[in-house]
Amino acid sequence: MTRSAPPVQGTLESALYAEDLEAATRFWRDVMGLDPFQTVPGRHVFFRVAPGQVLLVFNPAATGQPPRPDARLPVPPHGAHGPGHFCLAVAPEQLEPWRTHLIAKGIPIEADFHWPNGARSIYVRDPAGNSIELADPAIWG
Repeated sequence: MTRSAPPVQGTLESALYAEDLEAATRFWRDVMGLDPFQTVPGRHVFFRVAPGQVLLVFNPAATGQPPRPDARLPVPPHGAHGPGHFCLAVAPEQLEPWRTHLIAKGIPIEADFHWPNGARSIYVRDPAGNSIELADPAIWG
């Protein structure tokens, strides 16, 4: 197969949407251990996932609006309604400690299974209803 597009380096940022950004912050900071590094109340909170990787959590009511004509950063409107999905890569030997941690934090495990290739995934929901997966990177070979 011939590539017609220039190469990319990887995923830089991923976005989820949540109307209650305070609940999102508590989940991603206090349960998942991610550090928030930028917040605009009512609009967004951004978290560091790993070096060079960021999770953006936006309030879709705020980001669905077009930028003001005088906006310094004219980011086009965006947003989603309904649950999204986000997957964190976790070393296989850390999945059981994660399961124990999530249960201790009162987070219900929605699914915990092994894929046909033997790799494991654990699924939970964040406060906005997004599907959050913690997975052995081997799920993709």
